[in-house]
Formats: sequence, structure tokens, C-alpha cells
Amino acid sequence: MRLFWQLTKTSFQRHLTYRTAALAGLMTNFFFGILRAAIFVALYDLQTEVEGITLEGAITYAALGQAMIGYLSLFSWFELMNTIYTGDIASDLLKPMNYFGFWMAQDLGRAAVNFALRGVTVMIGYAFIFDLVWPRGVTRIFAVAVSLLLSWLISFSWRFLINLFSFWTPNARGILRFFFVLSWFFSGFLMPLRFFPQWVISISYLMPFPHMFNTVIEIYLGVLKGPEIILALFHQVLWVLGLILAGQLVLRLGIRRLVILGG
Repeated sequence: MRLFWQLTKTSFQRHLTYRTAALAGLMTNFFFGILRAAIFVALYDLQTEVEGITLEGAITYAALGQAMIGYLSLFSWFELMNTIYTGDIASDLLKPMNYFGFWMAQDLGRAAVNFALRGVTVMIGYAFIFDLVWPRGVTRIFAVAVSLLLSWLISFSWRFLINLFSFWTPNARGILRFFFVLSWFFSGFLMPLRFFPQWVISISYLMPFPHMFNTVIEIYLGVLKGPEIILALFHQVLWVLGLILAGQLVLRLGIRRLVILGG
């Protein structure tokens, strides 16, 4: 466990040095977030509520969506894939800790930096321009915090799993990009899932994506209440366990195919 936290600390410090990149990402997230908020203002027109989400809630949704991009690495993550193609995975597998835990520690450091530099900052910036919804009560704040942590675990476990396709193809970048685009639609990132037809929502919840993004938003906005929150968190936990198990099984199969320097 000590090694895990040391890797997390090292990863945090490494990503913290890329301040210019973080600032560029922050400005991009904030700019496109403003555009998304403007779209919601136009969409709502004179309506005060759509599918249980107020205009204020929709704008908050736009802010949260932009704030979570870096934290969940929603657009891309090819680090594990690159180590498979370069052969660096050989030394990673020899390290004195579980391979999944090795990558999780590094991603935790990355996520923490993005949460602090981009996530929190985006929400503060939005608060100066719009009236946002804020979670009220200790119970809801705690539920949001737990859901945020679980959403990162789902995101990382899913990214870890799809990167393992690299064992079976000479260039998995296209496959990974397809899955990332798929996640934008079915997670509720592009538009709240409640705005879609019921059949789209039903299909979405057969995948991990809504539990990675939409669940956090709905708990934060107060759309989910009481037992619904407990059930949503329970589903997140199930997806975390399922994705971790799937990742371990696929990793074992992939290692059997691994050939480095003819060995």
C-alpha cells in the first residue's frame, strides 16, 4: 500500500509540472462549457423545467460536464497501449506490485491534479457567470463525493480494459477512439440522458458509461433522492467490481500472447 501511495504522489507531482497544458485545457473546457450553457438557455426558452431538470440545473450540468473531462480522462487515454507496443510492459510486469494497481496509482495522481486544477476551477469560474445548483446537506455532499470516487474507478477500470485490446492488434488506437466516442453519447456527457427516448436510456444502462458520468450529475443536482441514491451507488460499485474482474481476465489472456524480443 505504501508503494501505491508513493506512485500516486510521484504521478501527481509529474502532472503538476505541466501547468501550461493544464491552463490550456482549462480555458478550452471553460469556453466550450459556455457554449453548451448557451445551447441549454436556447433549448429551454420559456420552460422552467425539462424532465425534472431546471434551466439552472442544466447549466450546472454543462459546468460539471466540462469540469469532469480531465478528471475522468473522457477524451483519450493511450498510456497502457503505448507500453505494450514499445515493450515497456515487460519491466512494468516485473515491478513488485499488481499490474492493475500500478496503473491505478498513476491514474489517481493524474485525476487528482485535473480535479484540482481544472475541475474545481471550472466550477468557480461558472459560479461568477451563472447561478448554479449546489448540493445541500451533509448526506448529499457525502453521496456526491462517494459517487465521484466510484465514477473515477469505473472510468479507470474501463480504460484499462479497452487498452488491453493492444495485445491482439498492431494498432488499437482506432478501436479505443471508437469506444471513447461511444462513451460520450451513452454516458450523458453530450446531453443529459433524461432528454433521450426511453429506449436509448435502457440501452445506455446496459453499459458502464452512465454510472461513470450521469450518476454523479443526477446525485449532485438532486434528481436522485433517498433510496434512489443508494441504489445508484450500489450499481456503481457493481460496475467497478465487474470491470476490474474483466480487466484481470483479459490481462491474463493478453500476457499469454505477449512476445518481446522474440521471447
